[in-house]
Amino acid sequence: MDDRRLTRARVLRLAGLAAAGLGTAGWPSVSDASGGPAAVESGAISCVLTPEQTEGPYYIVNERVRRNITEGRPGTPLLLHLAVVDASTCKPIKGAAVDVWHADALGNYSGFGSGSGSRTFMRGIQKTDASGIARLQTVYPGWYQGRTVHVHVKVHVRGNVVHTGQLYFPDSLTDKVFRRKPYSRRARRTTRNSSDFDFAQGGRRSLLSLRKSGTAYVGAITMGVNR
Repeated sequence: MDDRRLTRARVLRLAGLAAAGLGTAGWPSVSDASGGPAAVESGAISCVLTPEQTEGPYYIVNERVRRNITEGRPGTPLLLHLAVVDASTCKPIKGAAVDVWHADALGNYSGFGSGSGSRTFMRGIQKTDASGIARLQTVYPGWYQGRTVHVHVKVHVRGNVVHTGQLYFPDSLTDKVFRRKPYSRRARRTTRNSSDFDFAQGGRRSLLSLRKSGTAYVGAITMGVNR
């Protein structure tokens, strides 16, 4: 791969590139090979370090490596395009394992409570490609008591966890999705982004960029991590 780097503006726009499947094709070339923490500190390289957030009580280790994590459960289709870059160099990280888990459309986590009959739905791992992007097929998450709508994520690089976070959705879009079945069969949700404790701890920087693609939504974000 050519030596590449991103300005802060380019990093923020990478989510859009991920959603469009353009990879690194639109990235600017670099005139020098300098990088690392010193370059970040000097401002020569500027990336956004993704805020760490709690993994919550519903994490299960050793999830399956697979792209489609729905196991046939209903809901509005959601395609996740999750880009991983090194926050010290802004370069994409190939081969990172992106581990996601979230509630189904009815607000249930596999392995717990009403979802305890299965330990695998809405859970899975994908490796990032040469552009640093992992792609997963799922459904728009449902809500449960005390939390706004979200997706949990861990990023593993060479066997080490380098990021634990949560990904969020604009409330206006969630309201639109929840007017349809199966979401509309439930009572109105009790917690929105503005009243969610975890969202207040950096959640605005972890909002997915979403666009419609046929019957599905494509959610993209760039996660800057420390290797």
